[in-house]
Amino acid sequence: MFTNKLTNMVSVGNIKIGGGAPVSIQTMWKKQLEKEENIIDQLKSLKDLGCDIIRFAVPDINAAEILGAVAAKSPMPVVADIHFDYKIALKCIDLGIQKIRINPGNIGTEWKVKEVIDKAKDKNIPIRVGINSGSLPVKLRNNKDKAASMIAAAEEEIEIFEKYNFKNVVFSLKSPDVATTIYVNEMFAEKYTYPLHIGVTEAGPLIDGVVKNSAALLELLGKDIGSTVRVSLSATSENEVIAGTSILNEAGKRDNVVNLVSCPKCGRSTFDVHEFISRIYDKIKKLGKHLTISVMGCVVNGPQEAKDADIGITGVGNSIVIFKKGEIIKKTTSQNAEEEFLREIEKL
Repeated sequence: MFTNKLTNMVSVGNIKIGGGAPVSIQTMWKKQLEKEENIIDQLKSLKDLGCDIIRFAVPDINAAEILGAVAAKSPMPVVADIHFDYKIALKCIDLGIQKIRINPGNIGTEWKVKEVIDKAKDKNIPIRVGINSGSLPVKLRNNKDKAASMIAAAEEEIEIFEKYNFKNVVFSLKSPDVATTIYVNEMFAEKYTYPLHIGVTEAGPLIDGVVKNSAALLELLGKDIGSTVRVSLSATSENEVIAGTSILNEAGKRDNVVNLVSCPKCGRSTFDVHEFISRIYDKIKKLGKHLTISVMGCVVNGPQEAKDADIGITGVGNSIVIFKKGEIIKKTTSQNAEEEFLREIEKL
């Protein structure tokens, strides 16, 4: 039976990664950096959905300056994602950004990594070493065993970090392939105690990406592998966070998630489930409570089949019923259904 070792703990601002801390959720800002006033409100919305850490691509010094201003106002810790130029990492650390991500495949020679380590050590800033199967160091790229190559790349970086006595490190080993992602993280976790940031990279659009990430993350989290997650999707940051919270909930790693139970809709439907959910979805996903909410399309599925729900709704035409644990508690009209339903949820 595979047994995971307890990992080191790393602090990213006020969020703990590893060491028995709750598994955190990350996403990435999908646009170019602009004035911070245009970003902060969106970050607050992501936090309300369950996001713990936000990462930004930082391609140049100008972007680093903007991100420094964002980090000072952000409702959650900020990570600077840096490729190629170690000087950008140094600038981000000086600006108080709470975590740095570097890629050993392109950041450069050891002395450049040491420069980043020295400044991170001085400012007590953690570093994530991000190893992707598609951007390995040149000498490892032609090896057909991607997992072995990724471990070799990680071990080269571990040797450098340990040489300079820096343990404030998180590792990620990601692949677009589910089996490789699972296997390489199992290999790493069996040998090392550095906390792991897990996910399937370049996983694809919403449905494909959620399926791939669910397959990999549920397998790893079920073995207590993974201290923080990012569900990588060709979709919105909001969808990445919602998918992450749902996966952690199913893995038993988070209990403040709304469980939305809804029927798929069929020719028997008398209540427009799809339309109603589209109106309430964002609101209920921001509740941050362990509730089961049911939206059913007809009297066959609700309230009887949804009798275990904390609260639910269904109806016929303009006659709508709201129920708790299978018992009808209120009758209303289709015009007032959303308002009345949200009011009853608020009472819970």
